[in-house]
Amino acid sequence: MQPVSQTAPVSKKRLWAGLIISALPALFLLLDGAMKLVKPAVVVEATVRLGYSESVIVPIGVVLLVSTVIYLIPRTSVLGAILLTGYLGGAVATHVRAGEPLFSIIFPVIFGVLIWLGLYLCDDRLTRLIPLRS
Repeated sequence: MQPVSQTAPVSKKRLWAGLIISALPALFLLLDGAMKLVKPAVVVEATVRLGYSESVIVPIGVVLLVSTVIYLIPRTSVLGAILLTGYLGGAVATHVRAGEPLFSIIFPVIFGVLIWLGLYLCDDRLTRLIPLRS
C-alpha cells in the first residue's frame, strides 16, 4: 500500500472564493427543491409544460434536495457534485426536448460549472486530479 501524500492546505482566499461560488447554485437548488415539495401553481404549470406529470414533482424535489445536501457536506461533496451533474444534465435534456429558448438550456450548464468550480477551488485533491496548466 502506498502512503497517502499530504498536500498544503488551500489558501484562505481560494477557499472563500470556492465557498461563495459553491453557495450560489446550492442555495438556488435548495430553494428549487423546496418549491417542488410545496408545489405552487407556477411550479406545477412549468413542470407539466415541460412534459412531466404532476405526480413526479415531489420525487424530483426530494432527489434535488438530497443531492444538494450531499454536495454541501464536505466529506461527500464530490458525490453530491456528481449527482447534481446528472440532475442538471436531465434538466438540459428536458429543455432541449421541449424546444425551450437557449437560455433555458444553458442555465443548468452554468450551474454545473459553478458547482464544480467551487469544489475545485476548495479541494486541493481535485486540483491534482484535474490540473489546469498555464
